[in-house]
Amino acid sequence: MCNTKKLLFLLLFLTTSMYGQERYTISGTIYDNSSNETLIGVSVYFPELNSGTTTNEYGFYSITLPKGSYKVQISYLGFSTIEETINLDKKLTKSFKLKEEAESLDEIIIETNIENLNVRTPQMSVNKLTAASIKQIPVVLGEADIIKSIILLPGVTSAGEGASGFNVRGGAVDQNLILLDEAIVFNSSHLFGFFSVFNPDVIKDIRLYKGGIPAKYGGRLSSVLDIYQKEGNSKEFKVTGGIGLISSRLLVEGPIKEEKVSFLVGGRSSYAHLFLPLFDNDNTAYFYDLNTKVNYRINDRNSLYFSGYFGKDVFGVSENFVNTYGNQVANLRWNHLFSDKLFSNLSLIYSDYFYGLTLDFVGFEWDSGITNYNLKYDFNHFVSDKIKLSYGINNIYTKFNPGNIFPNRDDSGIVAEKLIDKYANEFATYLDVEHKISDKFRLQYGIRFSNFTRLGQDELNVYQNNQPVIYNSQFKVYESATPTGTENFNRSKVIASFNNFEPRISMSYVLNDNTSIKTSYNRMAQYLHLLSNTASPTPLDVWAPSGRYIKPQLLDQYAIGYFKSLKEGRYSLETEIFYKDIQNRIDYINGANLVANNEIETVILNGQAKAYGLEVLFKKNKGNLKGWLAYTLSRSEQQTLGRTTNEPGINRGEWYSTPFDKTHDFSLNASYKLNKKWKFNTNFVFQTGQPTNYPVGQYEIQGLNVPVYDDNRRNADRLPAYHRLDVSATLTPKKNKNRKWQAEWVFGIYNLYGRQNAASISFRQNRETMRNEAIQTSIFGIVPSVTYNFKF
Repeated sequence: MCNTKKLLFLLLFLTTSMYGQERYTISGTIYDNSSNETLIGVSVYFPELNSGTTTNEYGFYSITLPKGSYKVQISYLGFSTIEETINLDKKLTKSFKLKEEAESLDEIIIETNIENLNVRTPQMSVNKLTAASIKQIPVVLGEADIIKSIILLPGVTSAGEGASGFNVRGGAVDQNLILLDEAIVFNSSHLFGFFSVFNPDVIKDIRLYKGGIPAKYGGRLSSVLDIYQKEGNSKEFKVTGGIGLISSRLLVEGPIKEEKVSFLVGGRSSYAHLFLPLFDNDNTAYFYDLNTKVNYRINDRNSLYFSGYFGKDVFGVSENFVNTYGNQVANLRWNHLFSDKLFSNLSLIYSDYFYGLTLDFVGFEWDSGITNYNLKYDFNHFVSDKIKLSYGINNIYTKFNPGNIFPNRDDSGIVAEKLIDKYANEFATYLDVEHKISDKFRLQYGIRFSNFTRLGQDELNVYQNNQPVIYNSQFKVYESATPTGTENFNRSKVIASFNNFEPRISMSYVLNDNTSIKTSYNRMAQYLHLLSNTASPTPLDVWAPSGRYIKPQLLDQYAIGYFKSLKEGRYSLETEIFYKDIQNRIDYINGANLVANNEIETVILNGQAKAYGLEVLFKKNKGNLKGWLAYTLSRSEQQTLGRTTNEPGINRGEWYSTPFDKTHDFSLNASYKLNKKWKFNTNFVFQTGQPTNYPVGQYEIQGLNVPVYDDNRRNADRLPAYHRLDVSATLTPKKNKNRKWQAEWVFGIYNLYGRQNAASISFRQNRETMRNEAIQTSIFGIVPSVTYNFKF
């Protein structure tokens, strides 16, 4: 008995020694010394404890450690590392200001690659890009482009030549959540995909999540592209800009009250249409956009931010066809520090996408769009050096305008028609935990609960047997059912409601200081659907909510990866295997009409999809020559079975390739710094051709040869393989030390060897030979560009 008491006393003593040791919290914010911008993802590391953390989206960090004196290293790519000793014998608030490498004298320079998250972290399937690296990648027409840049990463493919949409791990375009300062962006393109809506001069931080997605994100299945704008220089006025062949941009930022209140205004515009009249061309195609931000640091515990984006495109063919579309977003945010361990962010967000079309030759106009109002309240709770909690709520109210048609001439004969507006509300709450189990084993786990409510609308169609799609057994085809009546609802009534629990877990196990194995699982629900029968997103595509006839899409994704840093970080290797299973993926019956259709549910069936593959990313991170090789081997398939044993389903119920299935995807990006004046960049892309359908025969009627397609053979053929080589050279003239003006010339060639990549292949009868022939449509050949960039 005495021995037992001694053992219990010893255990109690050891426990008290382990957990009763005095511990204190060090917290603060990390800034860019030249501009006072907060820095995202800065490493705060204590080597003696083998412990550390990173700054959040607003530059804040917090970590709780045992009492003592320690070295701390503050490091971030492109900046000098700060290394100093701190005495942690009480709660400590400590902020740091990092200097850019160009400003450094004797400080330590870190060359760790910030575009990989640490080998030790459980987060996987994520890529981080800086604005500087994006500007080095050659793109069409010389305009630096975020979307074109992420397509060079493994698992990410283009939605098509000249399209700003992208596909991630075999997913559709609408399965990507695109956020700009937390606001949802529904259409990411200018001029039908020639440019993206993101001005690279305004961007501070970009992260692309392809899997293992944290619980704070929801509403989409394939990826999250999270983009943060700069806050504005609060120390001095700065002007940055660029002049290109068809567009220019200008950014002005500076203090309203030094180191207290700052502003940022950035604008872009194209002007190629101004020269069209010189060639007797009355067509027009142009865009403009405006980025704004105001940052007010009230005190050490409170900050206010207001940011906005306003963009518009106009495309016209003479005066008979005029197309306008664009995005408008605004966000008011309040950062509050409750304590040195609890950080919060409250956001009120407005987002709108609008589309308009004028057809004078038939005498009508069309407008449609989608608008949402978003309230978010997020918390970061730094419990200890081993546990960090993230939790919050999110509520989005959305109005869907499928379209209005109205005459613009008295003699048009067009009858005004208003498609029925739809309304929905999506509420979510989440908890996410980052947990350091040991030096070798770390977890990130959480859960998200989402509720989607389809709210009342003026009219809702009712169908016999609740089936908006019927199967005609005589002709063996699916047909749209005719509504048997309608129901009317008050706005506060609920048409349909869906609840989903969405668990997430990622884990990493460190084999040694340079090698780790990671694995992840996540479930996600998507309640909004982009209705499109094209392979790439166009502004005419219509968003529709889940409801009585359209079910939410549900994803289960599994991934496992191997990560290794080679030769002291000079090289790195990342490999991942993933599998995605999707329920309720929408499919279309043959001959589906998606434009101006007030009964869209009559052309949709619910099916399933799957995607799986291998991703490899090899990077060279140091030296004059830097870059990466990326390869993806994958499949993306879809299946829609018959609802009964008497129905064949789509494609006879067999699996078929989705429009975004790319078996092989290879990309190379490299940059070489020759000297202080010249830098060269190149990228090469190879992708398996997109799935398509070719005729299986032809018949003759009244002297015409008509191609025949097999409706039960979807996406059985492919376009030719896509590949191209781009190059660019950057000339930085010798800087006069007495001048603040800095400039560079960027010379580029897109598609150096002039590959005529097929955007589509159509079939028609040759008027001379009267034989059917295939016609390939290619958008770009060789495209040279010159851009002059400046800042002062």
